[in-house]
Amino acid sequence: MTTTPVDKTAPSAASLAWARRRDSAARFWRAYRTHRAGLSGLAALALIAALAAAAPLLVGPDVQSVTNAPGTALEDPSGAFPLGTDQFGRSLLGLLVWGARVSLTVGLLAAGLSVAIGTLVGIVAGHYGGWFSTVLMRITDWFLVMPALVLAIVLATVMSRSMWTVIVAIGVTSWPTTARLVRAQTIAVESRPYIERAKALGGGHRHIMTRHVLPNVMPLVLAQTTLGISSAILTEATLAFLGLGDPNVVSWGGMLQDAREAGAVSSGHWWYLAPPGIAIAVVALAFTLCGRAIESVLNPKLGATR
Repeated sequence: MTTTPVDKTAPSAASLAWARRRDSAARFWRAYRTHRAGLSGLAALALIAALAAAAPLLVGPDVQSVTNAPGTALEDPSGAFPLGTDQFGRSLLGLLVWGARVSLTVGLLAAGLSVAIGTLVGIVAGHYGGWFSTVLMRITDWFLVMPALVLAIVLATVMSRSMWTVIVAIGVTSWPTTARLVRAQTIAVESRPYIERAKALGGGHRHIMTRHVLPNVMPLVLAQTTLGISSAILTEATLAFLGLGDPNVVSWGGMLQDAREAGAVSSGHWWYLAPPGIAIAVVALAFTLCGRAIESVLNPKLGATR
């Protein structure tokens, strides 16, 4: 009996899959870079992320020290302190750079938690349907009509004050929009013929949801995550401004809260208020621009302006 020789030069299934992913990523980047607004947002985020990552080298952790502050309270901007000092004599520029670490971390993790919950609820509700889907959607509707900021404030109040409390408070209150979008996309995906073929061949619920539905909703999830980060950063700043953030870390919202307590508004110390406020606005705008560009690339029917 003769056997057919195996062609060792033929590419494996894994290498073919990686080649397809590389081609898909290359096509995505070619389409993304045609969006000038998206590129501007990406460049701004890259610069801010680089500054945040290099904060220990640029300013050092001692910038948060109250007892060893290098300046006097509320100094005007100068060569030594380009953005002035706070009420303890600390450099506002150093605090701004260091605060980027906390604000970006909270925004990324909170948005990731929110999207993960929304994706899970949306896929499960869209896949199973029936009374189970109805119950999940009624719970989603309840969270949707309740003000997310109010719920986050309640959670941040009853839980211990820490950065993780803020992340959880934002994540568990901002997932309903993602859940409804993913559910609608799941229903659309499961109406396609290849899903019926997968079921006929014995594909179970887990196989259908993870191998067929999830890859098709991931573009929507990616765009929703990018847009959700800006909302999470704004919510974190609001909670910190209300005094519900972690008092042991420096964040942009915490800087605004310190400026309010120091009377910067009434005393006219604009340099205490403007930098963190502008930083929050720039980061939120940059993430929004990136999210809109990603949406336009993944769904050209949106016709977003370039």
